[in-house]
Amino acid sequence: MCPKVSVIIPTYNRLPLLKQALASVKAQDYQNYELIVVDDGSTDGTGEWLSAQDVHRIFLNHTGFPGLVRNRGAEAAGGKYLCFLDSDDVWLPEKLSCQMDYFKRNPKIVLCHTREIWRRNRRTISQKGRTHKREGYIFTDALNKCIIGPSTVMIDRGVFFQIGAFRENLEVAEDYELWLRLTAQHEIGYIDRPLVEKRAGHGDQLSEKYGHIELFRIWALLCNITGGSFTPEQLRLACRELELKCRIYAMGCKKREKYDETVFYREIAAQAESFLRREHVVAN
Repeated sequence: MCPKVSVIIPTYNRLPLLKQALASVKAQDYQNYELIVVDDGSTDGTGEWLSAQDVHRIFLNHTGFPGLVRNRGAEAAGGKYLCFLDSDDVWLPEKLSCQMDYFKRNPKIVLCHTREIWRRNRRTISQKGRTHKREGYIFTDALNKCIIGPSTVMIDRGVFFQIGAFRENLEVAEDYELWLRLTAQHEIGYIDRPLVEKRAGHGDQLSEKYGHIELFRIWALLCNITGGSFTPEQLRLACRELELKCRIYAMGCKKREKYDETVFYREIAAQAESFLRREHVVAN
């Protein structure tokens, strides 16, 4: 018997895009899946439309926190594996079957992700300049930015909850924060084949709302550094990345004449640098 996959789609006021996302799931050539749509309080008719669909529906009062919305879906899931599909993305028909084949060949891997096709306003965005390690132990690369697209992931459900699921109080970079915890403990699998179409440019994405997400990555790093989830070496690397991000962010605050924020993030950078110096003394 093929393992069941739980497909979780979080959505908020994206009915036309949601219909396309659902259609891409139903077109999968791997059919042992359950489909869970978590509606974060939509007001565009999404709830009424979903009521007529053959899917597991979860309705929430609007939160604005994508990690929380995904977690509610994961808690209701009954599959061995979880997949997350953002409601503005779509899957190619062989996405699930390719990942299931990968897990059969690599039973020790707990998460597998794939290459994406990035589109903005129907134009393909080149990813030639994006160089980072995508498989194996990728913690060092994952510190810099989010290198695992949520819509590309298939993850063992037990491991997902074992590492703590998505943080529910981050409006942005909740995926970056989770992958830090995951890559700190586990080897990652990767399929070098575009099986997801990631869409941007439609105006309602949180990354576009804020214009930048580096501040959220800073707070995601702080959550892990203070939460004790890293080994001493991982902690050292995380503090080095935190120092760099804070210094760069402080420079931007100074240019925008936000002097209180400039001082605040310089102080965080100094604390990270102080930690690194102590570690250097101990190491020698």
